[in-house]
Amino acid sequence: MRTTVCATAVALAAALLSGVSAISKVTRAGRYLYTADGNRFYIKGVAYQEQGAVVASASNPFLEPNSFIDPLADGTSCARDLPYLQQLGVNTIRVYSVNSSLNHDSCMQALSGAGIYTIIDLSLPLNGSMDRNAPSWSTNLLDLYLGTINAFSKYDNVLAYNVGNEVVIAANGTAAASYIKAAARDVKTYLTSISSSALVGYAAIDADSSWRQPLANFLSCDISGANSGATAIDLYGLNNYEWCGASTFQASYSGVESDFASYNIPAYFSEFGCITSPPRLFTEVGALLSSQMSPVWSGGIAFSYFPATSAQGQFGMVTISTDGKTVTTSSDFTNLQTQYGNATPPNTPTQSGAGSTVYPVCPVQSADLLASTTLPPTPNDAACSCLESSLSCQFTPQTTNTTAIVGTLLDTACSLLGQSGGNCNAIAGNGTSGVYGPVSMCDPNTKLSFVMSEYYEANNRNAQACSFAGNGTVNSHAPSTVSAANSAASSCLTNPSATFTPSAPATTGGSGSGGSSSGTHSSGAVPIFNDARSLIGLTVAVVFSVVGGILTVA
Repeated sequence: MRTTVCATAVALAAALLSGVSAISKVTRAGRYLYTADGNRFYIKGVAYQEQGAVVASASNPFLEPNSFIDPLADGTSCARDLPYLQQLGVNTIRVYSVNSSLNHDSCMQALSGAGIYTIIDLSLPLNGSMDRNAPSWSTNLLDLYLGTINAFSKYDNVLAYNVGNEVVIAANGTAAASYIKAAARDVKTYLTSISSSALVGYAAIDADSSWRQPLANFLSCDISGANSGATAIDLYGLNNYEWCGASTFQASYSGVESDFASYNIPAYFSEFGCITSPPRLFTEVGALLSSQMSPVWSGGIAFSYFPATSAQGQFGMVTISTDGKTVTTSSDFTNLQTQYGNATPPNTPTQSGAGSTVYPVCPVQSADLLASTTLPPTPNDAACSCLESSLSCQFTPQTTNTTAIVGTLLDTACSLLGQSGGNCNAIAGNGTSGVYGPVSMCDPNTKLSFVMSEYYEANNRNAQACSFAGNGTVNSHAPSTVSAANSAASSCLTNPSATFTPSAPATTGGSGSGGSSSGTHSSGAVPIFNDARSLIGLTVAVVFSVVGGILTVA
C-alpha cells in the first residue's frame, strides 16, 4: 500500500477541520482510565519515532540511538503518516524524544483532530536522560523536562509524560528509582501549578519479577503515608515482548497478569511486538484488549511504526521512500490493523465503580530494591546559579561540545582533590543511603566548577590549579578569602534538601506562532554528543571520603 504527500494533504486538512470538537479528556479513576463520557479508555497505540543514528559499542548493548528526529515537528511527514495511523486504528502514539524549541502545532492539531493522543517521553538520548550507572536529578534535567512540558501544554491530546524509559535494567541498579520518583514528584507538582491534567508515567523494562515487582510498587507507593500520591507515578508502562509468534495468554501473559493483579495505578504495555518468531501476527492484542487482561491492563503500544534496529533485530511496520513522500506498508502493519480492528475490550468497571486510587506504603529496601524513600531534593536553578557565580574557579571550556569533556574533567578534578586531602561528597548523591550532597542537584558544569574551586583553594589559589588544561578560569569577582567563599556558598545553598514547586526555565521555545521557531517543515534532527557521563551523579565522587573539603557547604 502506498500514498503520496499530495494525497495526504487532503487528509491533514480534514483532520484539522474535524478538530473543531475538542478531543475527549482522559482521566483516571482508581486503577483505570476513562474518557469524559465515562467510558473506559484503552490505549491502542503505536510507537511513532524515526530512529536516529545508532553507534554500536560495548557500552550500548541495547543499540540505543545517540541522536533523534522529532516526529512531531514535521507537518509534511505527519500529513503523510496520519492516514496510516488512522488505518491502524490507533488512538495513541508514543514519542520518545522531542525538541521543545521547534513548532509542533501542525502535527499535534492534526492528531487531535483525528482523535489520537500522545504519550511523550521527556528525556533525550544520552546526555538528556538519567545515567543508569550514576543517576542524578539535576537542574539541567529538570529544565529540559519542564521546557518540553511548556512546549506541549497547550495541546489537548497529551495523555501522559514519561519521566524515564528503562532507567533501571537490573536489580543492582534499583537505587536509581529514588531519582525517578523525585522526577515524578517535581513534574507532577509543576503540572498541577499550570493546571495540566496530563499523567506522569514511567516505562519499565520487563525483567525478573523478583525485582520488577518491588520496583513497580516503589514507583507507585506513597512515601508520606498520607495516601496523597504526591511522589507516585500516575501511569505505569511495561515494555513487554513475551508474546512471540502464535503464542497464548497462558504461555506468555499469565505470569505478568498475576504479578500485577493488585497493582494500584493504571498500567499498560508501553511497548509490545516480539520479532524473534516472524511474522508478527500481533495476536497478543486479542488477549491484551480482552476481559481476561482488562482487570489489570489498559492496552498497549505496538513497536514500531518506523523501521528500528535493535539488538534483537529489525522492527518496523512501514518503509518510507528516500524522498520521504511515499509510505509502503508491510504484513506487520496489516496484521496489527486487523487485530486492533477486532478488539472489543469491556467497558468495565464503570467509572463510578472504579473507586479512588489507593497508594500503599512503600516496600522496604532489600537486595531486590536498593532505593531509599529519602528522595533527592527539587533541583534549584537559582541556588546553583548563585553558587556558580561565587566560586573562585569556574569551568570555561575550550570547546562548545562540553558534554564530551565534563565527565573526564570531573574524574580528574575529583582525583586531584582527593590527593590534596579533599573530597567530592558535596556533588555526589546516593539513592540507596538517601544521602545527597548539597551540590548534587546542580548541573554538571556547576558541579565541575565547584570541584575545580575546591582544588584551587586546596592549593592556596595557585592559578595553575585552576587551569585544568585551559578549561578553568579564576573568577575575579569571587570572595577574596576562603572563609568568605565558604560563607557565600552556604548562603546560596541555605536549604539544599528542600522540595518545592519548580519554575520553568526562562526560555522554553516551541510556543507555536509566538515561539522562536516556525519550522513546521523541519525534520527536527538533533545530534546528541556521545558522553553519557555528562549527567553523572558521579560514582567517582564518593571514592575520596577524606574529611575536610575546602568549600564545605552546609
